[in-house]
Formats: sequence, structure tokens, C-alpha cells
Amino acid sequence: MLALLWGGYTALATAPGERGALASNGTVYYVAPTGSDSNPGTQDYPWRTIQKAADTLAAGDTVYIKAGIYEGGVSPQNSGSADNYIVYAAYPGDTVTIDGVSVTLPEWNGLFNLVGQDYIRVSGLRVINAGPGPHNPGILVEDASHIIIEHNYVYNSSDSGIMVWNSNNVTVAQNEIEGACYGGYNEGISVGRTDTFEVRYNHVHHSIKEGVCAKDGSSNGKVFGNHVHDTDAVGIYVDAQTEYTYNIEVFENVVHDIAANGFAVASEQGGSLENVKLYNNVAYHNKWVGFQVSSCCIAHHPISNVQIINNTSYDNGWDPWGGGIALDNPQAEGIVIRNNICSQNLYFQIAVDPSVPVQNVTVDHNLIDGYRGTEGETYGDDYVTGDPMFVHATGGDFHLQQGSPAIDNGSSTDAPTSDFEGHARPHGAGYDIGADEYIVFTDFVYLPIIFRD
Repeated sequence: MLALLWGGYTALATAPGERGALASNGTVYYVAPTGSDSNPGTQDYPWRTIQKAADTLAAGDTVYIKAGIYEGGVSPQNSGSADNYIVYAAYPGDTVTIDGVSVTLPEWNGLFNLVGQDYIRVSGLRVINAGPGPHNPGILVEDASHIIIEHNYVYNSSDSGIMVWNSNNVTVAQNEIEGACYGGYNEGISVGRTDTFEVRYNHVHHSIKEGVCAKDGSSNGKVFGNHVHDTDAVGIYVDAQTEYTYNIEVFENVVHDIAANGFAVASEQGGSLENVKLYNNVAYHNKWVGFQVSSCCIAHHPISNVQIINNTSYDNGWDPWGGGIALDNPQAEGIVIRNNICSQNLYFQIAVDPSVPVQNVTVDHNLIDGYRGTEGETYGDDYVTGDPMFVHATGGDFHLQQGSPAIDNGSSTDAPTSDFEGHARPHGAGYDIGADEYIVFTDFVYLPIIFRD
């Protein structure tokens, strides 16, 4: 499940003038280090700066940026329209770097600063060294709608690598975020106060803060297919903070080697968090807990209707504490923990704090491998015990082998209709436990993968 097919950012495959994912209904312009902003912006006579394009592009226009290092920030001035996106893209096969090393950005400005525009696509760029203040994201999307941020590499930003705020209809897809949040705020990818969004197939790593976070009044969002590792705070986080946050799905993600929890849901400052689903995820070798329903951080932290179903939690907890799945919020209601594999986690497999009212939580049909008997640890109802028989757990491959006790022993109630890799559930006599549905392939060699394009 973890043979990574990911190489960071990728340039666009669509050649200039071809119709495809980035087909233009308007004019195609060009920027190159050898150009001049007094040129017409054609391929033979390109502009020199990306900002010249940002000042000029209208609905339906595309700018292709040739290889080179472009110092300074970019602030788009115009919006596209439905079916007429404005597109900022690396020329196919070229490495395009926007470098802020010599720029002092105003507070709350991104190096690529997309504020107040609609229908814009940003693709295939390297955005590095956003700062120096504590609130300078690499790419900022604010007060915007119908935005696509894809295939970019963002490195060394003082705030989020990609921040989306107070927006709607935003897609953040197949980006690589490294070294974010050196100023100590926000997350590698942050989505706040945003309705209708997708954060999918991103690679987030080596940040001093959380990896991916949907928070602060966000709603109707999906976080899926992401690979998060080596961050100093929660890998994937859903946090209401002070605002009503609801209808968030987190699925098909892999989180590992986090110096905190793998996945967590919380209401840190009293906002209501409601209708969150975590399914078909894998958490392994994280310092604290694979999946947590948190009681952080003040006395009032309302959480309701959270489903933790068909996940795999393995080898979480570094000496002396940590475990598989934890519910320690006594105010949480309607919590379902079902069809999960919890295997060889350090201090407990599934733990429910004794202060949690029994009517507020349902625990059933989980596979428990390595029950520790610690305070609050529970098998739940209709559980299965034993080695789940992963193909190669220490190598990150959590496919099931024939004969696994996880096969056909799950519940159909609220189970996802597909597994981690999109294979239909159930496959066989019943629903399997864990993120993977056991399938026998006879016509070809089955290679574990994590990302699907």
C-alpha cells in the first residue's frame, strides 16, 4: 500500500494550444527570463515577469511560464468566469521557480497571492521562500471561488504552504508541501472558513506544524488520497476552533511518522464540530495515537456524529505512551468506531475514557491485535482478535493475506462502498475489517500503490 508513485510537482502534459485539462478559450501568453514586459507576450516575444501576466490576463486566457527563477511575488488582478478560467502554468516540461528570498512580504500575503479573484488555476510551479513575517503562506487563496491549485511544489514558507481562507469551491490537488510553517502558525495545507472543497493526493512532509487541516467554519469538504509524514503536529486534522464546522470526509489517506497524532478531530476553542467521517485511512508509526477524538483545549468542546470506520491503525505510540484509536472527549456524542484494524499499538488498541457516557459511543466489529488491558481500553462488541496478516506491515504494505481474520468479519452498517484503492466493498462473503478489502488477482501481478492520478 505504500510503494509511492509520487515525484513531487509535475509540469503540465498539455502542450500550448492543445485542448485538454487546461484548454484556453482566450489568448495564450508567454513569460520567459529573456523576455521584456514591453513585448506583446507572444511565444517569440514573451514578457519578462509573471506579474505582467497577472496584470493583463482576462477570462479564458492562459500564461505559459518558461523555465527559470522569477524573484518576487505574484498577485493576480483579474477573475476568470465559468468555463473560462484564467490559467497560470509552467510551460510543459519546464521548471519554473517563484523565489521570495529577496522579498519582504506584507503580513498575511502569500508569495503567490490570490485574493478576491474567481475561476483561476495555478499549475506546475515551484513556490519557495515565502516570508519573512510569521504569516506569509507560499500560496494564499482568500475571498475567492472556483480555484484550482495543482501540481505545485511549495517549500520553506513562514506560514502554510497553501492556505485557503474564506472561500468556496476550491481544489488543492497533487501538490508537494515541504518545510512549511517555520513562523509557527497554521499547517502545511490549511483550509479555513471555506465551503465546498477538495484536498486530494497531496504530499505534505517535514513541517513543524500539522500536515493538513480543515478548520474554522469550513464545510462540505473532502480530504482524500494524501500522504503526510514527518510533521511535528497532527498529520491530518479537522478542528472547529470557534466556529461551526461540518460535513467533512477524510478518506484514503496515509499518515505516518508524525511526532503527535496521525489523525484527529477537535473543537479547540468551543466551536461545534459535526458530521465528520474518517474511513479507509492508514495511520502507522505515529508518536501518539493513530486516530483521536480530542478533548483539547478548553472546557467546552462540542463534537457530534463522528464515524471512524474501516481504518487501519498500526504500531502507533512511542515509548512510553500512545495507541490505536482514542476517544477522550466526554462531550462528544454519536461517535462510531467500527470495522477498524488496531494492531500492535503501544499502550492500547482502542481506548474510551471512562468519563465518556456509554450512550455516546458505539464500538463494534473491530480487529484487536495486542490488547494491553490499560485503563479505558475496550474490545467493543462483535470484535475479532488475532494477527491481521498484513502483507508487509514493517514496509508499509497493509494489504491482507489469505486467511486473515479481518476478511468477511466486518459490519455492513455505514461501511464505505469501496476500499482504500477504490475496489468495491464487499468483495466476497462479507465486508472486511480495515482499510483494505481482500481481493485475489489472477491475471496480473498486484503492486501496492498509494496515489491514483
